Amino acid sequence: MTLAEIQSTITLFKYYKTLGDKTFIQLTDEQLFFQPNGESNSVGIIVQHLWGNMMSRWTNFLNEDGEKEWRNRDSEFETSIQNRQELLEKWEAGWNCLFDSLNNVKENNLNDIIYIRNEGHSIFEAIQRQVAHYAYHVGQIVFLGKWLQKNDWDSLSIPKGGSTAYNDNKFSEEKRKEHFTKEFISKKS
Repeated sequence: MTLAEIQSTITLFKYYKTLGDKTFIQLTDEQLFFQPNGESNSVGIIVQHLWGNMMSRWTNFLNEDGEKEWRNRDSEFETSIQNRQELLEKWEAGWNCLFDSLNNVKENNLNDIIYIRNEGHSIFEAIQRQVAHYAYHVGQIVFLGKWLQKNDWDSLSIPKGGSTAYNDNKFSEEKRKEHFTKEFISKKS
């Protein structure tokens, strides 16, 4: 993995964060904490879990195991976030911890082995593990948002039935190299 690839991955993480941000905007306070059933998680619980995971994985990630002694993973699945403000604070704190850590990786760290529950990972493997994990949970957040909003949902990507117009627009532009997430990250909510 190179520093350029880490920057590309940061862009991908920003895309997933943006999907969550744009979902929260569309939901009422009540919807953020709605659980479809006792075995399902609310958006609030998913955010709580992501925050716990991000704080544990990315705090001193080059020097300490990614599963911190102070983390209580099981409690992340109990409702403790009480309101939108607290949800957004935890969401931002988790992502900031991740971005700060990745932005501080230097050329001389790229071959370091880091540990999660005593299992060694290259930085590349650790990052890929977390991309998959966060995409999975952000997908749950978006699904819940879409399900709760029903016909009032504002699409976060290409709207249903809009593929032809989207492709026509894309193919009318010059070829270029840019990260595929660029338009979705900058797209107004």
